[in-house]
Amino acid sequence: MPDLVFLRHGQSTWNAENLFTGWTDVDLTPKGEEEARSAGRQLAAERAGGLELGVVHTSVLTRAVRTANLALDEAGRSWLPVRRHWRLNERHYGALQGKNKKETSVEFGEAQVRLWRRSYDVPPPVLDPGDDRHPARDERYRDLPRSALPATECLADVVRRVVPYWEDAIAPDLRAHPGVLVVAHGNSIRAAVKYLKGISDEEIVSLEIPTGIPWLFRLDEALEVTEDRFLGDPAEVAAAAEAVARQASVT
Repeated sequence: MPDLVFLRHGQSTWNAENLFTGWTDVDLTPKGEEEARSAGRQLAAERAGGLELGVVHTSVLTRAVRTANLALDEAGRSWLPVRRHWRLNERHYGALQGKNKKETSVEFGEAQVRLWRRSYDVPPPVLDPGDDRHPARDERYRDLPRSALPATECLADVVRRVVPYWEDAIAPDLRAHPGVLVVAHGNSIRAAVKYLKGISDEEIVSLEIPTGIPWLFRLDEALEVTEDRFLGDPAEVAAAAEAVARQASVT
């Protein structure tokens, strides 16, 4: 039966500064690089339990690309084929991108920021089309129609762009390979897991995904989940997820 591993990129420079990142392209911190290598070691160790990866999918953002490269190098699997796609990008945070999360909570109120960050269908303020941060000004999206490029997104929007990629690219690879690794972002992974496990709109918003910790899914022939677990110490996984949840708190 196929195996699927989700891996959220290691800590980025803007994670460390507690900034809304979204589609802004930032690199990993040294801590993030070590998280990626640690994930690679965990993937290598899991091979004893039967995990054998055949292909990798990443977003087109540097923090996911480098996390995949570092993890694969550490796991001794740098030769695996890699497919990259913008549909696995992080959620676009609109005009919030580049703003400090705690300062934004002070400015707009913690309840409003929590609504923007964790509601299912309320997007942040729209990024002006003339803003230099708009993805239309990024050469990696030059072949996409302007209508495909978001200026803000809620989680529901991310689900709508991730699910077609799942059906068209990831699911076929799961049927063709013993295992698939997807290195992406908190919200694009959340969107895929919502679809995969049938999680409700209300429950998905409270799902926290820590950086740099592989999440293993065992699937049956119909690609239904039979088991899922994070690799590593459960207490460390819980602490890392709680740290993500606290990012926008003003306390």
